[in-house]
Amino acid sequence: MERESFEDEEVAEILNSGFIAVKVDREERPDIDHMYMTYCQAMTGSGGWPLTVILTPDKQPFFAGTYFPKHSQYGRPGLVDVLNRIIQMWQEEKEKVVDIASELYETIAKQYNQKKQVSVRNGEKAEGNVSVWGKGVINKCYAMMENSFDPDYGGFGKTPKFPSPHNLGFLLRYSLEEPQSRALTIVQKTLDCMADGGIWDHIGSGFARYSTDRYWLVPHFEKMLYDNAGLAFIYLEAYQLLKRERYAQVASDIFKYILRDMTSPEGGFYSAEDADSEGVEGKYYVWSKEEVITTLQRNLKVTQFLLKEEKLSEIYCEAYGISEEGKFEGKNIPSRIFSNWEEIAFRHNITIDELQQLLNVCNQLLFNAREKRIRPAKDDKILVSWNGLMIAALSKGVQVLTNQNTAEAERQSLLLAAEKSVNFIRSQMFTGTGRLLARYREGETQYSGYLDDYAFLIHGLLELYTACGKPEYLKLAIKLQEDQEHLFRDESEGGYYFTGADAEELLLRPKEIYDGAMPSGNSVSLYNLARLWKITGEQKWQELAEKQCKFLRDSLQNYPPGYTASLQGIQFYLSAGDELVLSGPLANQTSQMQSVIFEDFRPFAVITYNEGTLAEFIPRMTDYPVSEKVEAYLCRNFACREPVNNPEMLKNLLNQ
Repeated sequence: MERESFEDEEVAEILNSGFIAVKVDREERPDIDHMYMTYCQAMTGSGGWPLTVILTPDKQPFFAGTYFPKHSQYGRPGLVDVLNRIIQMWQEEKEKVVDIASELYETIAKQYNQKKQVSVRNGEKAEGNVSVWGKGVINKCYAMMENSFDPDYGGFGKTPKFPSPHNLGFLLRYSLEEPQSRALTIVQKTLDCMADGGIWDHIGSGFARYSTDRYWLVPHFEKMLYDNAGLAFIYLEAYQLLKRERYAQVASDIFKYILRDMTSPEGGFYSAEDADSEGVEGKYYVWSKEEVITTLQRNLKVTQFLLKEEKLSEIYCEAYGISEEGKFEGKNIPSRIFSNWEEIAFRHNITIDELQQLLNVCNQLLFNAREKRIRPAKDDKILVSWNGLMIAALSKGVQVLTNQNTAEAERQSLLLAAEKSVNFIRSQMFTGTGRLLARYREGETQYSGYLDDYAFLIHGLLELYTACGKPEYLKLAIKLQEDQEHLFRDESEGGYYFTGADAEELLLRPKEIYDGAMPSGNSVSLYNLARLWKITGEQKWQELAEKQCKFLRDSLQNYPPGYTASLQGIQFYLSAGDELVLSGPLANQTSQMQSVIFEDFRPFAVITYNEGTLAEFIPRMTDYPVSEKVEAYLCRNFACREPVNNPEMLKNLLNQ
């Protein structure tokens, strides 16, 4: 609609004559988006974007919808006709329109409040706490996800297919609890197919937003920061569990893309790259076969394979499904979803490693050529919430890539990037009174932080603390969680509002719990609370986590696959995971101990670094003496073992 209508002079003339047109960035004002999307769903039975809402001067909607063509066609009303009709109604039946908007508000507000009250009543009637009902909901979720799994190409349900990494995170954890299930197979198939498909940028790295088909072949080419953060995280977790080098490589390549193209000079991470360039979706990313062959033959000077350049370019086209006719509007999206690299290597009498080396060289040449094209526009606003997710992913990389054949310099670059983002947020994204803000762009900060800003940043800080042990990050996470309780908690009905108590008053105060393309702030908050409880040992965090489970219970039981991030929080809360304390200086020996801990997938473990100052805000750390040599304490099933002081002893202890 942007190009079709809102940049059109005819539409602009109508809008300016009868309306005050307001364009809202739903990423800057997700509170407004959520509220009016609630209206749209109530009025039309569905929702989506672009969201078009027409309001009275009191901001009460009386008309809502999603996409409208400029002119009516195929039974769909056009925006020009809609606007002219509304102008006429406002001129001739203004009081009636205002009455309709007022009645609609009363109805939706009543339904909204009733929904919350039913949730509370159901929670009060529930027998037992989460330890009673949690396992049943987890099993129900797995059964429903298994039923909707696509066994041929991975993912769930029908097209379009979204990555939704929290779904896979839930299944990875389920595979530990129920190893006889197909959960691990589902995750592996989905990760393999996404990395093979066109949704993955094989030339420049990074994942696109979603796939328009079941094969992960033709994406919506927009690249979102939150998708790449969540996917880097899940590929790293899968690497920990399955030890497949490819998964670590995918995560490493995501980080290279983020640090190359999506990082601001100040250290924050940009939000997205558009799908379009020169007004055409995907133009920057797609190729004709002639373009591929010409580019490679002009630049390819690889002689160690004893093959001619013509043959090498043919191998590339075969490996990435490049054809004359193409699979996207006559062009090609490089993808390996329909090719077999082992067979290609065998037929050309080269090893699979040699084939991979060749293709890497080719992709670099194509990347260099692609860089000369007009790039898609970059959404260069910096959102604290999405930065929190990327901080978490980078911190996970610092942990996991310690055990891969990765140069220490690369791992340190990930740690530096995560810390630089945190420092940017600390210096630029807080008011003088300590209130976290949501958005930064070109030196301007704006909008009081939402629940997601707090929850996702806390999540990132806890991962960063786990990666490096610096107490300042844990201290800030605790402070932000305390602020979140004050600003967002609904004391009467449970859970957290999306907007703070000090926010602009809207028609409705939204409360989001559904885990869509991103996890909800309520889901991530459950995980944060449970983690803070196990790190600090403070009972108040356990009590708040239990309340959050109670608040989420009704929604989880109705449709658990819609709340897999919440279920990860419950999996963590219910687990008898290891509690590790590394007591001693943050030195080389600590890194050696970390390598042992992070070598395997331990999603239910927590690590605390007692480096000498932690007891100032975690009193229980006085139980662990700090000496010059690092000692590792392992507590499991409410019993603590004798400390060990070298990596080999720790490895033996963890494997018992």
